Parts: sequence; structure tokens; C-alpha cells
Amino acid sequence: MSRKSRSIVSILLIIGLVTFLSLGIVGCSNTDTDTQSDDVKETPKSEEKTNTAMEEAEQKLLKALEPLPDKDTGVKLAAIESTLANPFWITMQEGYEDAAKEYGVSIDVMATETETDIDGQLDIMKVLLSKDYDAIAVSPLTEHNLIPGIVEANNKGVKVVAVGNGVNEKALKEAGGKIEAYITSDFKQQGTMGAEYIIKKTGGKGKVAVIEGIPGATQSEARKNGAIEAFEAAGMEVLPVQTANFDRQQAYDLTAALIEAHPDVVGIACGNDVMALGAIEALKAKNMKDKVVVVGVDFIEEAKVSIENGELDATVAMSPYLFGKAGAITALKAIQGHEFNETVVWTPMQLVNKDNVASMEGWK
Repeated sequence: MSRKSRSIVSILLIIGLVTFLSLGIVGCSNTDTDTQSDDVKETPKSEEKTNTAMEEAEQKLLKALEPLPDKDTGVKLAAIESTLANPFWITMQEGYEDAAKEYGVSIDVMATETETDIDGQLDIMKVLLSKDYDAIAVSPLTEHNLIPGIVEANNKGVKVVAVGNGVNEKALKEAGGKIEAYITSDFKQQGTMGAEYIIKKTGGKGKVAVIEGIPGATQSEARKNGAIEAFEAAGMEVLPVQTANFDRQQAYDLTAALIEAHPDVVGIACGNDVMALGAIEALKAKNMKDKVVVVGVDFIEEAKVSIENGELDATVAMSPYLFGKAGAITALKAIQGHEFNETVVWTPMQLVNKDNVASMEGWK
């Protein structure tokens, strides 16, 4: 029996991992390299690292999504992401594919060449709509660029869920479209958390910069605003916002120019880890890294290594893997006519620095 879906499910990725981490999280083994010491070698059945917090977060996700969809239904799913040049999206793809395998369905994950290819992303959606998919999970590059595709999907009876980045609800409604569910994170809080770390490390004094991703993109705008509001509330001087389009080289160039113009800057809040790593390289080239606190968002593997090496000061960790897994499960529920709760409050978000990075081994 089919049940009518309500319009929006917000999976607000906000459950702090502090509780989990305080219980003592340990990593196991590594898929790529086995660097275990002798005292932990007695183990694992699998070569993949596991993480207690990750396991508990996944269980919370599944609980929040109950009732779970039926398995082995033979339906076809598709997902549209941003560029796979960013490790964040590669991990999300893994989540999609693992969920599809677990539920006995197929999924095709497509991605744009760059973070700014808004027309190309819509073209991908139109191609998918020419095929026989039952549902499509989308992560729009902006709040508006996929609205025509969503309306077309609605007209063809293809279910659409949004994952991570959102769609402008008013514009979508005016266009006659709808999404079945929206799986998201508190992006503004991510910006706030990063800024608060900089405030703490600098004593709340001095000039700070914000490097945003793509203007108009849901996560980019929210992270920027969260950081700016936190800095202003602390009484710090916020320099004009710089835009690097989630690109490492652009962030490098902007940071190099920034420190020439403002050699007394004390902190830089970046909208993702890729840009933060570019900023770090620019600071190192000018022998200024020790003078500036840099924070990113995402907790990609390279950011983890950078923190361990004492370069990146901190990042805000999310779980792109669980984003993907939730997207696939929610798409299946939409196809099967499940009813969604109005709000499902769930998920992991944690500030990671040198003090707790070791406990995040195996997080994805």
C-alpha cells in the first residue's frame, strides 16, 4: 500500500561526536596501508578501519530513517554529485553504492567536471531523465540550477531527493516542482564552529578572513555567514570575503594576495578543506603559517594528514559516506511510498584538531 510522502525531511547533520569521542574511539586497520603496531595486530576480520563513533552514527541514521525500505525490489537509482576531484564526493559515492548493494538495487553516480559547472550538472540530469531510473538523488551546485530538471522528473514520475546542498523551496514551488526529501547538515553551524576555534586560538583579537566556495551555493553561503557572524560577535575585524569556488589553486592565489595586503591577519576560515590546504601552501611559501590559524570543513584524508603534521589547525568533520547512504535509502523509501517524518534530527559533526585527530581514524 502506498503512503503519501510529505515534502521535506531534514536530516540535520548535527549530533556532536564529542560524546562518542569521550568514550575512547580507536581505529583498526587501513585499506591502503597496514601501519598497525604489534599491540593492535591481534585482530580484525576486515582490513578496513572501523570507528566506534562512525558505527554508532550509522545506527542512529538507520533508526531515524525507520521504517526502512524493502530490499531486492529491482528498481534503478541515480545520483548527481559535484566533481569527483574532491575526495568528499568520492566518499559520498561510496556511501551511495554500498547502500544500493545492501538493498539489492542498482545505482549510477554521475558528477560534474568542476564545482562551478552548473549548466553541465543540469545536462547530466536531463540525460538521466532520458533513461529509466525510478529515483534520482541530487546535490545541486546552486539552489536554482537543477529546478528545471526536478520539474521534468516530477512530470515523468521520477522521485527526487536532495542530498547535502538544497533547492530554493520558493522557486521550486513556483516552478511547479517538489522534492520528496532533503537530507542536509547544519552548514551554518559548521562555519560557526570553525570561526569559534580561530577565536579561541587568537584570543578574539585581530583581523580574520573568510574564503567562501561558490556564491549562492547552499553550503557555501551558510558556512560563510556562520563564520562572519561568529567573528563579528567576538569583535574581530572581518576582512572582505574572498571567493575561491572550492578550488585549491584559487585559494592559494587569494591567500598570497591577502597576506601581502594584510600581513597582520591572524585567522582564515575556509569553506572546505581543499581551499584550506591551498591557503596553507600560500602561508608556508611566505613563512607565515605559524602566525595564522587556518580552519577548513569536510575532514578529507589530506586534511587529516595535514592536521597530524601540524599544518592545518582544524576542520569540521561531516560524514559524506552517510550522506550518500541516507540519500540512497531515502530514494528507495520515496519509490515505495513511505511517509517521511517532518524532521529527523540526526548526524555527526565534529571539530577536529591535533588533540582528537587520532580518535577519528576510520571516520568517513
